[in-house]
Amino acid sequence: MTNNPTTPASDASRRLSPGDKAPDFELTSSDGSRVALSDYAGQKVIVYFYPRANTPGCTKEACDFRDNLTPLNSAGYAVVGISPDKPEELAQFRADHELNFPLLSDPEKKVMTAYGAYGEKNTYGKVTVGVIRSTFLIDAAGTIEKAQYNVKATGHVGRIVRDL
Repeated sequence: MTNNPTTPASDASRRLSPGDKAPDFELTSSDGSRVALSDYAGQKVIVYFYPRANTPGCTKEACDFRDNLTPLNSAGYAVVGISPDKPEELAQFRADHELNFPLLSDPEKKVMTAYGAYGEKNTYGKVTVGVIRSTFLIDAAGTIEKAQYNVKATGHVGRIVRDL
């Protein structure tokens, strides 16, 4: 599937599906280093997109990943979180909640758009454009195993662990 990284994904036809090649990326992490999906070549990885660091839902979701990192790692998965926050904000978020996986900054939302995790969404009955809370399980060959859009901040990490 080809996505134009500058166009918001506003319909399901731009969303990724199992079997699609995961779009590669290289973004700045909370510690200022550059991290690419290709850094995980030969490994399975969970990439999740969230709207904003240190907000209640995003904090709960990040802490769920933190608290479930051992079973996720045992199943062979690394975890990477991506938001539009600046690296400094991500560093504070990571420190505040003792997060034990990389957080990456996508301020231009190009990676989010490539994954269909940025576009129109319905928030409390109002259509807005923004980050669509999404989670992707990517196999060791870089192929999407599972694409989950509009996930709830609470509970979806537990379902991932249960399903593994």
